[in-house]
Amino acid sequence: MRLIDTHTHLDFPDFDADRPQLLANAAARGVERMVVLGVYQANFQRVWELACSDSRLYAALGLHPVYLDQHRPEHLVQLRDWLERLRGDPRLCAVGEFGLDYYLPELDPQRQQALFEAQLQLACDFELPALLHVRRSHAQVIATLKRYKPQRAGIIHAFAGSYEEAREYLKLGFKLGLGGAATWPQALRLRKTLARLPLDSVVLETDSPDMAPVMYPGMRNSPEHLPEIAAALAEVMGVDVGLLAEASSRNAGELFGW
Repeated sequence: MRLIDTHTHLDFPDFDADRPQLLANAAARGVERMVVLGVYQANFQRVWELACSDSRLYAALGLHPVYLDQHRPEHLVQLRDWLERLRGDPRLCAVGEFGLDYYLPELDPQRQQALFEAQLQLACDFELPALLHVRRSHAQVIATLKRYKPQRAGIIHAFAGSYEEAREYLKLGFKLGLGGAATWPQALRLRKTLARLPLDSVVLETDSPDMAPVMYPGMRNSPEHLPEIAAALAEVMGVDVGLLAEASSRNAGELFGW
């Protein structure tokens, strides 16, 4: 079974003690490629060095809304500089992680929107996929995407919206990132939505070290867990796990140009 983990934070200190062993274990379990996403200016270099250190790793760079108070206007300028410098390098695969988070009340919506739109414009300018964080903000994200109409589209990370919201993203060319959340039986609405999604609409992810699946409760999540996550999601979707793995890897490959 060939798998692609489209969303990880493998540069985080959580992995410093055993990163090489983890990568070897993931590869042995069929995880052929992994995307590592930047979340603030201070980890761009770390993400890039990691992508350069292992041919299975690819970098995305972005300014995450949860770190809104850390971002400065010059960080957007530096993000553009990074994208310009790395233009055409196959190890850079996307802009992200960025988006809107309306779950945390302390995050100012207007400042988030300005940062979101600035990065969406960068994704359009550099013709790169956008890897989007969307939490309780689907309507605003969909409305913004309809205005910008990015040609390369991207992924709605950790999709947990309704079937109607899923359809809107699919019309815009986006894929839906599925990971540990839907493996939990409590996620009733999400599991019902997944059962209605076509295979060409989804990609797999872990969000390591976060979003541990039901079979690893409270543990550090890892690309090593992607086979079990895929099996659990395939059961929810009513398809063979091999079909889900094949389709999700094909979808990711087409999106990133692999």
